[in-house]
Amino acid sequence: MFISFLLPTRDRLPYLEQAIETVRRQDSDDWEIVVSDNDSSEDVGGYVASLQDPRIRCARTPRPLAVTENWNAALEMSTGDHVLMLGDDDGVLPGYVSRMKALVERFGRPELIYTGSMLFTYPGVDPACPAGFLSGNRHGEFFGSATEPFLLPSERALAAVRRSLDFRLAFNFNMQLSLISRGLIEKVREHGEFFQSPFPDFYASCAAMLCAQRIVAEPAELVVIGVTPKSYGFFHLNQREGEGRDFLRGSTDGPSQLPGTNINEGWLGAMETLEANFGAAHGLRVNRRRYRLVQASNVYRRQLHGEASAEEVAALRASLPPAERVALGAAARGGKLVRRLIPQRLWTSLTERVAGQHPAHWQPWREEGRYRDMLDVFERAGASAARAG
Repeated sequence: MFISFLLPTRDRLPYLEQAIETVRRQDSDDWEIVVSDNDSSEDVGGYVASLQDPRIRCARTPRPLAVTENWNAALEMSTGDHVLMLGDDDGVLPGYVSRMKALVERFGRPELIYTGSMLFTYPGVDPACPAGFLSGNRHGEFFGSATEPFLLPSERALAAVRRSLDFRLAFNFNMQLSLISRGLIEKVREHGEFFQSPFPDFYASCAAMLCAQRIVAEPAELVVIGVTPKSYGFFHLNQREGEGRDFLRGSTDGPSQLPGTNINEGWLGAMETLEANFGAAHGLRVNRRRYRLVQASNVYRRQLHGEASAEEVAALRASLPPAERVALGAAARGGKLVRRLIPQRLWTSLTERVAGQHPAHWQPWREEGRYRDMLDVFERAGASAARAG
């Protein structure tokens, strides 16, 4: 079996059906789908059985698991030579399987193939774009202006991981972008479970980059990451941080490390796990000072817009080391004045240079209000998939 698609799911059957359909419509049948049903209230097993396809298997967990546990449960059931963590609200585009098989043959059986992607928010998910949108999602700095696949040198992969520990997004952590060989999975497992930390994709994407000896970077946008009203991205876009944490960990246990956004909190946890497992071998260290900077920047920015409470700002100040408390507080007060004196574009450039996390000047293509759901994207994405950047 060439590839196992992992589909962990919980109470999102309508989206799961479409994710499965994007695989069933591939032009190669050398695949299996492994569904790990995380104790859903919906009849996921009944749906899978109704497909009457022995390549699509489903197992139900005996109790609700945290996201990371369920991802590992899905991986444990897989048998393919390669694995893709697809996600139950995501999809692969037409020709994905045959394209991956061709790349494996062309580049001498690489351990990791890292691809470009699209991002699709369903209508009603993003308050800034209620009609939904489809956009490019290729963050990888190492792609540059490439339009054809290439071997990514190990030193460039290591550099990308180092920037990740500095809380800069040198490449996209979504696991949907990484086709991983069975051999690479076993390498990573020498340091424990393949998926670790509450943000398992942040950890596993970096761990795979560190352990792989042969990496292919494919700039083509071959997968679609879905954001639905039942996904973590929905909570993040709608500033419902507490619900997002509960969604990932399966409980309300565990305090935040520092006021700010849960994205950075989860990012820190993943990078601390990476440092513990691989730090000695690769000289890795988490930049905890910059973690505090980006969290403080998030709180002070929202305070500037009247979105952060006095209690949150006070909690932030109490959590910072004394010197940083003084410096960041002074910067925040000065920022209020500077923001009134300089053009908005210059203000944005300055703040991004200091506390930004995304690639500079990244402006992906974007189509708003044109697609209903993932299958609509699958069926009509031919022109979009041809874009290289």
